[in-house]
Amino acid sequence: MPGCDCAQETRFEGVSTAYRRVLLAVIAINATMFAVEMAGGLMAQSMALKADALDFLGDSVTYGLSLAVIGLSLRTRATVALVKGVSLAVMAAVVLGASLYRVFVLAQPDAVVMGSIGMMAFAANVASVLLLMRFREGDANVRSVWLCSRNDAIGNLGVIGAGGLVAVTASPWPDLIVAAALAGLFLSSSAQIIRRALAERREATAAGCSVEAQPNAAE
Repeated sequence: MPGCDCAQETRFEGVSTAYRRVLLAVIAINATMFAVEMAGGLMAQSMALKADALDFLGDSVTYGLSLAVIGLSLRTRATVALVKGVSLAVMAAVVLGASLYRVFVLAQPDAVVMGSIGMMAFAANVASVLLLMRFREGDANVRSVWLCSRNDAIGNLGVIGAGGLVAVTASPWPDLIVAAALAGLFLSSSAQIIRRALAERREATAAGCSVEAQPNAAE
């Protein structure tokens, strides 16, 4: 039995050629937007854009991990999902720390660049969400991909809104507030992924699906 998944309920585990192709496309979109948005964030001096760019980078790496473990055991997939959840929490801490630093270095970001790059990022994430829509339910590994893309699209709306508020208020605070909100979004996704991953690891243990626990089929 592939992957030794002894769970009683049937869950989509990503073992599908169509899903692999979609995941490859989403990885390419995220990697491209990391480069574009980080360049825009540096140019505009925008913490919100930099935070979102880091999210694109994190997604590219974690989606690559998701692709790599498709078809492996439930325990392995759950462990990778757990790593992804923890990495999101670390990313949230980095973004919060950088945002607090910017509170004391109040350089006003470029609202035009923020808005234009934010729109590009939003379009990229909506494309990813639409590609992943039919694969949004599944194990922790599959579910984490959907949650990240969905939350990223929501976060992009915040970046776009922050750009408008920066222009209206001539203040960097909307940018910093949105960066902090994105960090909160990372933490929320992290908690969901970690909870499901831990539950699946317990399920794998209870079902005796570890390689060591498998009886010899020839006996």
